[in-house]
Amino acid sequence: MNPPLRAIAALAAGVLALAACAPGSSAPPAGTGTSAQPSASAVRTDAAQLGDVTLTVWDQEVRGGQAAQMKQLNDAFQAKYPNIKLNRVSRSFDDLNTTLRLALSGNEPPDVVEANNGRSSMGAFVKAGQLRPLDAYAEAYGWKERYPQSVLRYSSYSPDGKVFGEGNLYGLPQVGEVVGIFYNKAKLGKLGLEPPATWADFGAALDKAKAAGEVPMQLGNLDKWPAIHVFGTVQSRSVPADQISTLAFGRKGGSWNSPENVKAAEELVGWVDKGYFNKGFNGQGYDPAWQAFGKGEGVFLIAGTWLLADLQKALGDDLGFMLPPGATADAPPVATGGTGLPFAITAKSPHPDAAAAYIDFITNADAMKVLTSTGNLPVADTAQQSVPAGPQKDVFTAFGTVTSKDGLVPYLDYATPTFADTLGAALQDLLAKKQTPQEFLATLEKDYKTFAESNG
Repeated sequence: MNPPLRAIAALAAGVLALAACAPGSSAPPAGTGTSAQPSASAVRTDAAQLGDVTLTVWDQEVRGGQAAQMKQLNDAFQAKYPNIKLNRVSRSFDDLNTTLRLALSGNEPPDVVEANNGRSSMGAFVKAGQLRPLDAYAEAYGWKERYPQSVLRYSSYSPDGKVFGEGNLYGLPQVGEVVGIFYNKAKLGKLGLEPPATWADFGAALDKAKAAGEVPMQLGNLDKWPAIHVFGTVQSRSVPADQISTLAFGRKGGSWNSPENVKAAEELVGWVDKGYFNKGFNGQGYDPAWQAFGKGEGVFLIAGTWLLADLQKALGDDLGFMLPPGATADAPPVATGGTGLPFAITAKSPHPDAAAAYIDFITNADAMKVLTSTGNLPVADTAQQSVPAGPQKDVFTAFGTVTSKDGLVPYLDYATPTFADTLGAALQDLLAKKQTPQEFLATLEKDYKTFAESNG
C-alpha cells in the first residue's frame, strides 16, 4: 500500500476457459462475471504480424521515475513495433480511480488499464466481466515462471470477483514494495550494534537504544494506517503466513481471536509500555515521522520501500534497510508487501493480443532493467539488477529474497471493503490503551466474519 498512491492492495486470480473464443472475439455483456479468453495455443505473440493497431492505454505513472520509465518503454515498444500505435492517457491515481469505472462500463473502453487491485476496483471489474482473464497469455509468455506466486496472487480473483488472491490472473504489475525495517547505521554503530539477525536481537537493540536516550523507533500514526504496517510486521513474527493470507484476503476459515494474534497485539502494546516509540506518535502525521527519522531522530523505522529515495537523500549511506528478522537467523523470510497497480486488458478491447504483447514488453526482463535505471523497484528479477552497494542494494536484495522464497504476505487492510478504517481506528485505540488486545481483536473479528460469511 504505497501511501502516496493509496494503491496497493492486492492481485487478481480467477481462471475461466472458454474454448470457443478466439483472440479478439467479443466479450460477453458486462455483469456476467466472465470474459472471453483464448487457449494458449491460439494466442498470437508476434506483435509485428498483428497488422496496424492503435492501443489506448490508461496509466497513473505520472511522478518522476514512474513517468520516465513509462516514456522510455513506450518509445522502445513503438520503435520495435511500428504497426502498433500507442494512445497513452496518463492520469493521477485519484483521477484514474474516479474515471476508470465509468470508462469500463462504456462501449469503447481503453484497451489496457492500470486497475487498483483491491476488491472495490479490480474485484468489482472482474465481477462485472469488464476485465479479460490473462491465464492463456501468462502461459504463452511464461509470466508464471518469471513472477512468483506470492506476487501473482495480488492480481488474481475468482471469475465472480468474490475470492481475492487465487483464481484467474487479471493483471501484471511492474513495480514491487515490501515493508521492512529502515535503520540508521551511524546510530547503530554508536550503540555498538550490528543490524539485528533475529527478532530477539531487534528487541535487544530497541532496549539498548532506549537506555542510551535515543528514540528507538519513529512512528507517526495520526493517519491511522501507518500502524497497520507496524502491526503487520509484529504479527508475521507470531502468526503463520498462511493464516495471515486467509485473514488479509478475507477468506473463510480464519480467526483474529487466535493465541498467535493475541501474542502479536500484546507485543505491540508492550512496545508502547517500554517507550520504544517517539512521544505523541498517535497524534503525529506519517510524513513528519519519516522526515524526523531522516533528520537523525530515531534508530529504526518500520515502513515500506517507497520511502527509499527520500530517506536516502536525507541520510545517504547512513541509511540501511532489512527484512524483519525471524526467530532464528536462518528462518524463512516473511514480510508484508505487494505490488504497484497491475496492467490489465479490458474485456471489450478488440486487440487483446496486441494488448498482451504490450504488457509483456513493459514487464519483461529488459523492462525491469529500465525500471531500475529510473529509480523504481522492479517486481521481477529484482535480485539480478545491478545497483550500487548501499540503501538501494539493500532494498533490491530484500525484495528479491522475500519474493523468490514466497515470503510476501498481503496488507491486512485488503480483508474487507471496510477493513482499512476498522483496523486503523482499532489500532489507534489499542496503542492508546483504550482497548485491550482481546477487545482490539474482537473488533477486527466482527468486520472480518461479517464479510467472509456474506461473501461466500
